[in-house]
Amino acid sequence: MRVHFGRVLASAVLLGTLAAFPGAGPARAEDPAGSARRVVEETVTELLEILAQKDWAVEKRVSEIEALAYRRFDFETISRLVLARAYRKFSEEQRVEFVEQFKLHLSRSYGNRVDRYDQQTVRFLGERVEKRGDVTVRTRIVGGQADGIDMDYRLRERDGDWLVIDVVIEGVSLVANYRSQFKELMSQRGPAGLIEQLREKNRSRDSSGAG
Repeated sequence: MRVHFGRVLASAVLLGTLAAFPGAGPARAEDPAGSARRVVEETVTELLEILAQKDWAVEKRVSEIEALAYRRFDFETISRLVLARAYRKFSEEQRVEFVEQFKLHLSRSYGNRVDRYDQQTVRFLGERVEKRGDVTVRTRIVGGQADGIDMDYRLRERDGDWLVIDVVIEGVSLVANYRSQFKELMSQRGPAGLIEQLREKNRSRDSSGAG
């Protein structure tokens, strides 16, 4: 099943995280599932504070949300997972450039959706520790056009911080979705061509102001 990247990311970042998580207790330092959940809760609080600044220009709120996403998403790991075996075909310079362009691509794909938040809330369904120590935080959107959508956030600990490495919406993984798209581009254009394609998309959004 292929899902358009903009719809996936917009749902993941704006609908899934801009919500209240009721009944969340303090996490113990030794509890990885609780620690990962707390990261999501803290992110929610910061995002809601940004959205509450209605006197700010949309561009300023978008910029603040992007900065928060850069802190809470592990774009380097996401890039590795998206490229999978193709990662070995990239030079070190190309890897750095891909991460940067992909990060811009993801953030700008939802940038113009800041004002579409419609008072959704999220039901917290629980957390589970995965095989390699990652933690999946399970949620369900309540209210609005996305009512009833299940959304899982997968987080991985890196240098003492829990960061998001994937978002799964109704069983569709953000990482797997992009991996499928980029595999086709890689076979046709190679690493340099894939990076240039991302550059072109980013430049197009810059010039049009679209998110």
